[in-house]
Amino acid sequence: MQTLDDAHLVEPLGTGCRLGSHRVIEPKGTLPQGAWRIDNTPRAYANEILCDVETLNVDSASFKQISDACNADPDAIAAHILGIVNERGKLHNPVTGSGGMFIGRAREIGPALAARDDIAVGDRIASLVSLTLTPLHLRSIDSVDVATGQVRVHGTAILFESGVYARLPDDLPTDVALAVLDVAGAPAQVRRLAKAGETVCVIGADGKSGLLACAQAREQVGAAGRVVGIVPAAGSPAAQLLVEHGYVDHLAVANACDTLAVLETLPDALPLLADLVINCVNVCGTELASILCCKDGGTVYFFSMSTSFTAAALGAEGFGKDVNMMVGNGYAKGHAGIALQTLRDHPAIKDYFVARYGAQ
Repeated sequence: MQTLDDAHLVEPLGTGCRLGSHRVIEPKGTLPQGAWRIDNTPRAYANEILCDVETLNVDSASFKQISDACNADPDAIAAHILGIVNERGKLHNPVTGSGGMFIGRAREIGPALAARDDIAVGDRIASLVSLTLTPLHLRSIDSVDVATGQVRVHGTAILFESGVYARLPDDLPTDVALAVLDVAGAPAQVRRLAKAGETVCVIGADGKSGLLACAQAREQVGAAGRVVGIVPAAGSPAAQLLVEHGYVDHLAVANACDTLAVLETLPDALPLLADLVINCVNVCGTELASILCCKDGGTVYFFSMSTSFTAAALGAEGFGKDVNMMVGNGYAKGHAGIALQTLRDHPAIKDYFVARYGAQ
């Protein structure tokens, strides 16, 4: 049987599709993200990068669903993840449709990509593309951190020519950088969308994407603007941080799945509805509450991978709400740098991330 270390004895592979369609097993005619099963053979085509994988950061919606299904048992979660990867050739949760990202080390760079100056063999990198489209081969799962959704593994992953990645920074613990880069799209998009003097409402403000979104919102709206956070409980360290350090002007406590409960908070929390609503939750059923927090002509940015866009569209129609609704694109140009710098610029949030994610 051939091992990974025997790969150099095998005739080199040719050049594949830059988007990875050559890896699709079924159904044919699709791209890797939409495919049910892809080829995760740990050999690099000429225009691919083969990486040794150390850690998976399972996205929040997916990890919560898996953890709930496994009663938060680490061994059961590990077996569940292995089952998905073995069946599909990638970590693509069939319930939530989402995946996550990985940290690893570049092992082989295909000759067609040899001229790239942003990566070299041996570099430790974080993937900035979803595990739902990444060929992933796992030999073992060593541990599962139920609190953070980070999974220690031995395995390999393939980055396509179109794939995005970032070298890990030297000034932050690896697990902290992974946690930040996993949600890099949120602060980057808030930086684009929020304007001076506006009101921004962040639903799920006490999660990692919510904290970074609040930090960016505070910067962008300035002293004349207003930032409102909605959280399920007021006593968590993250919720207290938001209030104590002035990242929110008002913290509303409500279950975002309970639309009527959120509606009851609006007179105090949002006497003037928000110009921009950021949905950062990791559970289903929060679309209607998000729409109700937004004024006509405003924008709702659904960063959450738990979002039903059917529910959002029909809900807005049913409420007679003329709002702009954005799919939570996790990619924006420069998003990795923006997210990491947001953490550096806000020591209180950085300390929280280090305490929660860095002491693994």
